[in-house]
Amino acid sequence: MNLEVQGPKRMFSLIGEDGNIIFSISESVVTGWIVILIVLAACLILTRNMQKVPATKRQCAAEYIVKTVNGMIESNMGRECMAYAPYIAAVFTYILLGSLISMIGLRSITSDISVTGTLAVMTFVLITYNKISTQGIGKYLLSFVNPLNIISEVATPVSMALRLFGNIAGGMIITMILYAALGSASAAVYRLIGFQAETYYFNIFQIGIPAVLSIYFDLFSGAIQSYVFIMLTMIYIKMGRE
Repeated sequence: MNLEVQGPKRMFSLIGEDGNIIFSISESVVTGWIVILIVLAACLILTRNMQKVPATKRQCAAEYIVKTVNGMIESNMGRECMAYAPYIAAVFTYILLGSLISMIGLRSITSDISVTGTLAVMTFVLITYNKISTQGIGKYLLSFVNPLNIISEVATPVSMALRLFGNIAGGMIITMILYAALGSASAAVYRLIGFQAETYYFNIFQIGIPAVLSIYFDLFSGAIQSYVFIMLTMIYIKMGRE
């Protein structure tokens, strides 16, 4: 059984005269734009021909989503932080769909550390902005006299990025290992009964079992990690305002 785990593929590369890559677009970028287009299409569909009194199930669904997000922001951050609702909703949707997209055969964008790192840095910028707005730039800088505060500041985005990346990438690797193992098991069975396994069989053990694992590693784990990320985002921003 040969198994090789690789990072996102290069979908497009611009190579200079010296043979070095000048510019490249990775698989994560392409998949990320697919996710954005899906979200855009969903928003256009749900908000088309909206009225003051909901007359369609689409508008009811859109209003339910907005009320749910606003309720989450109010209960975890307070009414003064309602302006962060669009950001929280956007990050949650992007992470969720970016993780679940593996169920249609594409690579999860959250299994790319550059994606989770970018999301973590975005949240870190908001946390820092709230700290400076509340404490003032002088008090914020003075807090770094204590070396532990420096470690704490650096650890926040690093831990958020690695937590999301590790869970999604780990699930992907486990699924790949098991899928390859089931293929080898199928080949072994065919060899026992005398078939030429390399040419005459389909992987009987790869039917059904990977789908069950996908429900956990893609659907359940993706939803949980999306929720955990936005909860940490709300908690850290709220702490920054205190």
